[in-house]
Amino acid sequence: MYERRDKFYEKAKKAGYRARSSYKLIEIQTKYNLIKSGDVVLDIGCAPGSWLQVVKKYTRGKIFGVDIVPMKKISGVKFIQEDVRKVKFDAKFDVVISDIAPKTTGSREEDQFLSYELSRESFLVAKKNLKKKGNFVVKTFQSQDTEELVKEMKPFFEFVKRYVPKSTRQSSKELYIVALGFK
Repeated sequence: MYERRDKFYEKAKKAGYRARSSYKLIEIQTKYNLIKSGDVVLDIGCAPGSWLQVVKKYTRGKIFGVDIVPMKKISGVKFIQEDVRKVKFDAKFDVVISDIAPKTTGSREEDQFLSYELSRESFLVAKKNLKKKGNFVVKTFQSQDTEELVKEMKPFFEFVKRYVPKSTRQSSKELYIVALGFK
């Protein structure tokens, strides 16, 4: 059974994070060290802002968040409410992260495909806006399309790996693709 208020939900609430997903990024950061202290970071699909809260702990660089839905302000973060495909960025990024997810329909196959499309769009934005040696992480729902996305990403990065954080619910089909060292 789906339990919304699990231990990570409670832990996030106590720590002041906006969502339990904060712990997923903390795990990814701990394992792969993708964000360095001076990095300029872009978070695609950033609302409600929990990943941005985590990013602030790892970098003193500029932090940008983009989402089509509104988000409560976070000090030190430039938030752009817009479809990321329409945004023209003035600078390149050291890190692009995306915990983006579609509005689910209840149809597993449709939700997987919608997730793949959003994840691929995030990759295309990262490919266009990452600095050389930059890092990228994106969430997707596991499906046969996941392998296609991994294959598409591999030529552009030194390292690409699928990763499921321990803080991911056991019933979840989500995973993260971690890509380091943009070529």
